[in-house]
Amino acid sequence: MGLYPDIEPHDHGMLDVGDGNRVYWEICGNPHGKPAVVLHGGPGSGCTPFFRRCFDPDAYRIVLLDQRGAGRSTPPASDPATDMGVNTIKHLMGDLELLRRHLGIERWLVWGVSFGSVLGLRYAQTYPDRVSELVLTGVATGSRAEVRLMTRGLGRIFPEAWQAFRDGVPEEERDGDLAAAYNRLLESPDPAVRAAAARAWTDWETAFVPAPPRSVPRYEDPEFRFRFARTVTHYFANDHWLGGDEVVLRDAPSLAGIPGVLVQGSLDFGNLLGIPWRLQQAWPGSELVLVDEAGHNAGAPGIAEELVAATDRFRQP
Repeated sequence: MGLYPDIEPHDHGMLDVGDGNRVYWEICGNPHGKPAVVLHGGPGSGCTPFFRRCFDPDAYRIVLLDQRGAGRSTPPASDPATDMGVNTIKHLMGDLELLRRHLGIERWLVWGVSFGSVLGLRYAQTYPDRVSELVLTGVATGSRAEVRLMTRGLGRIFPEAWQAFRDGVPEEERDGDLAAAYNRLLESPDPAVRAAAARAWTDWETAFVPAPPRSVPRYEDPEFRFRFARTVTHYFANDHWLGGDEVVLRDAPSLAGIPGVLVQGSLDFGNLLGIPWRLQQAWPGSELVLVDEAGHNAGAPGIAEELVAATDRFRQP
């Protein structure tokens, strides 16, 4: 089955989560249906209407939110004055719990893409009684190896684009942690330095997709570009604020009892590290679905259909 038709929210709001932050949320689908929450990627991307279409609107009460600093949440990470010190995975999990209680939800299906899978997995490991199932795509776990692959290892596959990416940081930092180096540039007091760093970071990210650099429309918005790059590097340079390396993989056995489906494109570069397979092997009751000739995009043909199949499977309360 393909994606469900476009729908609009029937409720929305701004939730005060503390630290001066207000998180945007919206609900669509059946007000009395099975609760599901959508966790977007990036970190820092924000939710889009596409995510609503991955659920049967007659069966699900679909909750979407923009994580701290992203989308319609305030203050935006695109404002250099926004304090990123209160934007960590612990804060994001706390926001989820506040929202769940605010909406009167006991348990919900957690749906996550890319960084949203990191957040969803850690949330389920921390609050297992609050998660009925997990549906994840563009699977990531926030390990150092994943960050090294993206910032350095893929340079062997895209050498020209990677050289431009590497050369975007000061020469003395080019052999070190490139995510940390870019994060320092993105926190510069100089707007020109911040803008150049955001452009270089997003040009490198678009080198992974089957189209030329600067081909992703959202990266042509300077505000989105800076917000996204600043948030991504803030997480990449700090072990995703997980408190160590391979924490999510280490604690995967604790997900026993929570059914899960991992929908992964066969051409997703995260597969080079075997991350989805390692996660599935360590997580009793999970299933890995590989989609041929698809990459990291949740909306790609094949992946979208498998995501719908997964939520359809779990739509009964």
